[in-house]
Amino acid sequence: MSKGMVFNIQKFSIHDGPGIRTTVFLKGCPLRCQWCSNPESQLDHIQILYDQEKCVHCQTCVHVCPHHAIKHQDQRIIIQQDQCVGCLSCVQACPQKALSHEGELKDTDEIVRICLQDQDFYEESDGGVTISGGEGMSQPAFVRELVEKLKAKNIHMAIETTGYIEPDIFHELAPLFDLLLFDVKHYDSQQHFKGTAVYNELIISNLKWAIEHHIEVLPRIPVIPDFNASLDDALGLAKLLVSVGAKRVQLLPFHQFGEKKYEMLNRDYTLKNKKALHPEDLKDYQKIFIDQGLDCFF
Repeated sequence: MSKGMVFNIQKFSIHDGPGIRTTVFLKGCPLRCQWCSNPESQLDHIQILYDQEKCVHCQTCVHVCPHHAIKHQDQRIIIQQDQCVGCLSCVQACPQKALSHEGELKDTDEIVRICLQDQDFYEESDGGVTISGGEGMSQPAFVRELVEKLKAKNIHMAIETTGYIEPDIFHELAPLFDLLLFDVKHYDSQQHFKGTAVYNELIISNLKWAIEHHIEVLPRIPVIPDFNASLDDALGLAKLLVSVGAKRVQLLPFHQFGEKKYEMLNRDYTLKNKKALHPEDLKDYQKIFIDQGLDCFF
């Protein structure tokens, strides 16, 4: 039985595919998007989070860590990720619960049991289960086993994917899903690299392959200030989607929901002072996709 590194299982999700869904969030992602709302999903192992507001600076965690991965500096606790092995000694010892962790190994049977608890809701709402992350396909053996077990129970399966997956893995896993929620972040490869630390050729190739093989794909564009939010960007993205045969697209306006997590991971958040976007801010942006013949919605 396969085990996967999971950081959340969220029930009653309504934004991760059709109907009422359970979303299984996996750790590990090849992209480093500057706006990522789940930065704790990027690394594929257990991470310690630190809430400075709860800390009384007793330094208990510093003393109990068997790997000397924690230091107290400038009135903060610093977790040295390259030394931390995820033993959780610090989390268990912290008297103020200022330390928490993200990531837990779970086997497929346990996740199937959790998902099946809401099977009636899936049936009533035409919902199902969505694999998210991180990048779900970055744990391919685990994902294949989990999807096959849930499909055997007639559960609708979706995945949120960056598309940045080696073709042999993508070609194996993508057809298992009823729906690919496929991120498309930029049409220009150099600009894509500036925002995500990877180029977009592999992503576009996988997107085109999925559409050509008649897999249901919903491209989704996170609209990010100073990255892809101009009307010229909208036109470039729209033309890209038309060229690969896409028929519809969902726009995901930028938000600040993940900002606190960066602080808890002791990481800089480069979009800290950017204003959130709302659908009413993007009507002209949306119109460009519609004018290119795409069903464009929020």
